[in-house]
Amino acid sequence: MFEILHHGATTGVTGSCHQLKLSDGQSILVDCGLFQGAESSQDGGAHANKLDITFPVDKIRALVITHVHIDHIGRIPYLLAAGFKGHLLCSEASAILLPLMLEDALKIGFTQNQTLINRFLAQIRQQTLPLAYKQWHRILPELRVKLHPAGHILGSAYVECEVKHPTERVIFSGDLGAPYTPLLPAPQPPRSADVVVLESTYGDRIHEPRKNRRLRLKTLCERVLANKGTLLIPAFSIGRTQELLYELEEIIHSNQQQPAAPGVAWKQLRIIVDSPLAANFTAAYTQLKAHWDKEARRKITAGRHPLTFEQLTTIDDHAAHLGHIKELTRTAHPAIVIAASGMCSGGRIANYLKAMLNDPRHDVLFVGYQAAGTPGRAIQTYGPKGGYVDLDNERITIRAGIHTLGGYSAHADQKNLLDFIGRMLIKPRQVRLVHGDEPAKQSLATLLREKHPAMEVLVP
Repeated sequence: MFEILHHGATTGVTGSCHQLKLSDGQSILVDCGLFQGAESSQDGGAHANKLDITFPVDKIRALVITHVHIDHIGRIPYLLAAGFKGHLLCSEASAILLPLMLEDALKIGFTQNQTLINRFLAQIRQQTLPLAYKQWHRILPELRVKLHPAGHILGSAYVECEVKHPTERVIFSGDLGAPYTPLLPAPQPPRSADVVVLESTYGDRIHEPRKNRRLRLKTLCERVLANKGTLLIPAFSIGRTQELLYELEEIIHSNQQQPAAPGVAWKQLRIIVDSPLAANFTAAYTQLKAHWDKEARRKITAGRHPLTFEQLTTIDDHAAHLGHIKELTRTAHPAIVIAASGMCSGGRIANYLKAMLNDPRHDVLFVGYQAAGTPGRAIQTYGPKGGYVDLDNERITIRAGIHTLGGYSAHADQKNLLDFIGRMLIKPRQVRLVHGDEPAKQSLATLLREKHPAMEVLVP
């Protein structure tokens, strides 16, 4: 017998943290992530401004990490501070990416002391145990786990747990990717499961097809070139940034013989990644190209460089960052800037927004989920109405064009989530919906109940 406890991602999308607890009290955690915006733990005891671990950790034998986005790993320092000494289990690619992400999180939220950071990262590396996909790993006599490719970001996985006495299978989806996500193969559901803890971020909507979203991205590129403006894309440093670069390289490569706008060539469009962390992750993605899908590997064989093409510039130091903002606001050099944070709640994108949001020559493109209470959600909601947003205690009127391309989400949409359950040969008796706003969870729950009347669908 077992029990599933949810320590996050029940009041919204962020703060992923789930516990599989056996009858003798021993357990594992699946993810331990940061809360963002107004989201909190189920009991309200943990939130963006209070991240200490409030549940007992003495009988938690391992933390299984589905992927290295901060809303799935950001509370690991707090978990270790609470006394957790078990293994950090993750895919082989995630084991390489995890220290990069945690180092950045430590510098932002804890300390700039590199000696302390190095000591913590050494502990992380010591406790990390990389697992190959599709191979069982025993944690306890009554519990073993297996990782499967999730198609969300490089190294992402969903977790299959086998609990004995009686034998039952529990699936934790983590974040599932959409089919045709650039660089990554699509996730394949397991043959069977008894219980599935399923994400529902886009449980109430369908993404537009890849061909459509690329066409809309191309149209925005042409708009930027014609306006001699800047397209700002808030994006997470890992996953979304690399997928956007891949798509932009394809657009430029496919259209280089045609003008982008009257008298303007595609080669005049600069692509700027203004994030040291994103640059590091892009380099890591390039080193891990053995994990790319067939389409991406074919481009490499043909001599193309989807993540390191000619028009791409990366910015490392802060002075260069500020210099580029001044240049882009004062001159007429068309550019696309990709910078973190993905929800505009900090990072270098905030400086661009403060400088450019009130100028109609520029545009902002959202390609990922914006949590309630974040500046990104405010800009996305009120920008098209000529509203305003408060950034660093500064009220800014929004005159820039505001656009959303849901098709570039790295999350599965409603149909993909239904297929993940529906294509299992033996359906689960219970599905627990997490990682979603209430409308998304309820919409997905209604459809699952209609399609599978014998299935219990819970919204914790």
